[in-house]
Amino acid sequence: MIDLSKFVHKWSWTILLVFCIAGVFFPAVGMAAIICMLAPIIMSFFKGRYWCGNFCPRGSMNDMIISKISRKLRIPELLRMKWFRLLFLCLLLGGFAIQIFMSWGNINVVGMVFVRMIIITTALTIILGTVYNQRTWCRICPMGTLASYAAGITKVKNKIKHVSFKPNTCINCKICSRNCPMGIDVWKYKDEGVVTNPDCIRCKVCVDKCPKNSLYL
Repeated sequence: MIDLSKFVHKWSWTILLVFCIAGVFFPAVGMAAIICMLAPIIMSFFKGRYWCGNFCPRGSMNDMIISKISRKLRIPELLRMKWFRLLFLCLLLGGFAIQIFMSWGNINVVGMVFVRMIIITTALTIILGTVYNQRTWCRICPMGTLASYAAGITKVKNKIKHVSFKPNTCINCKICSRNCPMGIDVWKYKDEGVVTNPDCIRCKVCVDKCPKNSLYL
């Protein structure tokens, strides 16, 4: 039986490719970007940043393609700082909102605003993913940041599934932390028993890399 999430994650990058190409010739297609902008935020109230790690077309591109050429370096501390992520969110969405306001009434022009934003941010994703880690963009993605805040709400955090530890089998090798594509220090959550970091995208890389099967989702 096909694992739907794995299948989507493996191939959804093609949606991004088709969107960028079709959007240039048929700008109205750009309106479809609203789905990928709202989906991670809506899903975060039920599954945390699960969308980012399993269904996002750009996330798929990062893992299936960019990871092959990435230097796989640690994500810069600046890009993980709350103030920087909020500043980036405000600047990007602020500029986006102004363009939408100025273009309102013409679906092709509005659609092109979406297309242009996706192409520019995808280019930035490729650059950051190649120079640092394939998931670097995901730490500053405005939608991901909003999803992170939603997933961090206490009531939400307490009801969603987290990557969990079997502390008795953990040998403190910290392979989980070194391999987390989001730059999360997974190991430090050992005593807590669950990785409650709101930026965890449930990609299960740490689960698969653990030599003692001490992690599970």
